Amino acid sequence: MDEDPALSEGYRMASPWPVFVALGIPISELGILFDLFPVTVGGLLLFCGSVAGMAREAGYVRSPWRALLGLAAALFVVGGVLAFTDVALVTRGYAIIVTGGLLTFASVVGSLVIDERPRPA
Repeated sequence: MDEDPALSEGYRMASPWPVFVALGIPISELGILFDLFPVTVGGLLLFCGSVAGMAREAGYVRSPWRALLGLAAALFVVGGVLAFTDVALVTRGYAIIVTGGLLTFASVVGSLVIDERPRPA
């Protein structure tokens, strides 16, 4: 038995991403439910950014920028379906499409600006 009950150096700390995912979902849902354009966009940006960060941290993707691009494509499809098939959900669909556009822009700019090469030890 170890005399020192402290945590070892290799112990991983808790990830902050699940909290932001849990906040992004209800914020975007409230925006969609009450037809609040900026709230919908902000909640979806928070949710998608957190999902991309969590996927990067877990090692499922090499770059969060590609994950953001994939999420943006999914939002374009969902927003297009809402905007162009149902008259009552047009503004909600546009909010989702705008979020997809912002995520696409962030993905392209992030991949061009952020240097992701491994740092020497």
